[in-house]
Amino acid sequence: MSGTELSISRFASPVRTLGPGVRAVVWVRGCPLRCPGCIAVEDLDFDGGIRTTVEALAEQISALPAEVTGVTFSGGEPMAQAAALAEVVDLIRAGRDWSVLAYSGFTLDHLTRHGDAGQRALLERLDILVDGPYVRARHADLAWRGSDNQRVHLLSGRHVLPDPDTSAGIEFHVEADSVTFVGVPPVPGFRKSFEDAVRGEGVVLSPE
Repeated sequence: MSGTELSISRFASPVRTLGPGVRAVVWVRGCPLRCPGCIAVEDLDFDGGIRTTVEALAEQISALPAEVTGVTFSGGEPMAQAAALAEVVDLIRAGRDWSVLAYSGFTLDHLTRHGDAGQRALLERLDILVDGPYVRARHADLAWRGSDNQRVHLLSGRHVLPDPDTSAGIEFHVEADSVTFVGVPPVPGFRKSFEDAVRGEGVVLSPE
């Protein structure tokens, strides 16, 4: 038991819009980048969030039903907590063969050349890396990413890029007192338009 801690913002499953198949999604807390138009501005601050351990998070993922075959690390910036996430991957894969995808505002080239030991460890465990900063002026309707400078790196050969390479869309999770959305919007400005609409109806919105 390592007891390594990490900070997350949210957890959702099942999700079909942030990677291949049916997945769990973990939004980590904190990002050193400040991309204009970021869809998850509430995750940028390293303060706050939910403190947990790699063992507790791995147990939460491992307890999901068999239809959930993958986990996606979003954020925030997963590479800011890469060493802990690499530990999580090792723990969950001890039980079954999970597909793992991570987002990063850093490019694969940067992480390969300049990444620390934890970042390299997480890279070695990924099936897919979606890399590069979101660029609002280059927003595009693409699978799993928001702007056309971002790339999907199929690192393990386990998956292929969807054909056609278009957005997987948005999922809405409706609870008794809130609505959450999960996914990469195919059109720019989606979050503000959606929040304005639901607030007009008196609904509490929690973005994912």
